[in-house]
Amino acid sequence: MIVKGDLVVALSSSGETQEILTLLATIKRLGVPLISMTCDRIYNGNGGRLSTLASSADVALDCSVAKEACSLGLAPTASTTTMLALGDALAVSISEKRGFKEEDFANLHPGGKLGKRLARVETLMHVDDALPRVTPHTPMSEVIYEMSRKKLGVTTVVEGDKLVGVISDGDLRRLLERRGKEVLDLSAAECMTRDPKTIGPAEFAITALSIMEQKKITSLVVVDGQNKLCGIVHLHDLWGTEMV
Repeated sequence: MIVKGDLVVALSSSGETQEILTLLATIKRLGVPLISMTCDRIYNGNGGRLSTLASSADVALDCSVAKEACSLGLAPTASTTTMLALGDALAVSISEKRGFKEEDFANLHPGGKLGKRLARVETLMHVDDALPRVTPHTPMSEVIYEMSRKKLGVTTVVEGDKLVGVISDGDLRRLLERRGKEVLDLSAAECMTRDPKTIGPAEFAITALSIMEQKKITSLVVVDGQNKLCGIVHLHDLWGTEMV
C-alpha cells in the first residue's frame, strides 16, 4: 500500500515494534520520507542510543512523558495520548499551511453535525413549483392565494426572472390594519417591499440563519449575482441542519 509520493508517519512507544521495523526496508527502497513518533527518552534515557525507528526516520519526534498512567509503568498510556495530541497538532498545522477553509470542510465532510452546519443554501431552498411568485401587476387577492398555497409565509414579486420585491405575511397584516379591505383592490407592486434582504445560493446555511435572526424574518429570498430569482430558504428548512 506504500507507494512513491507517500509520506509515512510511524508510531511506536519503544521504537522497536517489530511489525513497523519490518517495513523500514521497503520504505527506504521506495524513497518514502519517514516521520517517527517514539518515546526514546523513556526507553533509552537521556543521551542514550536512539531506537531503531527513530534513528531510521528523516524526522524523529519524541513523545516521551515523565510517567505512564499504567500502574506498572509498562503499558503505553500517557504516551499514546501525547502522540494523539501531536498528531492533531501536525494535522492542524498542515491544514493551515494549505489554506484549508470552511468551504473545503463542507465539500469533504457533508455528513455529521459540522457538515450540516456548513450546508449550502442551494441544497435547502425551495425552487420551481414550490417557489411562490407573482408579477407587479398581480391583484392582492391572487397574491394572498399564492402565499397560502405555497405555505412559506411570503411571496416573491418578479419581472421575468428578476426579483423586484417581496410580500410577507407581516406586510399583509400591516396593510390590512392600515387600509382594511381596500388592500384587495391594490396590486402587488403597491404593497411589496422593494430591495428585500437576499442571499446567494452558494452561501452557507449558517449565514442564512444569522440574517434571519438579525432581521427577525422566517424566509429569505435566494438570488444570483444578476438578481435572478433562484429560490427561498425558510427557517424550517434549517431545523434539519441542527442549527436551530
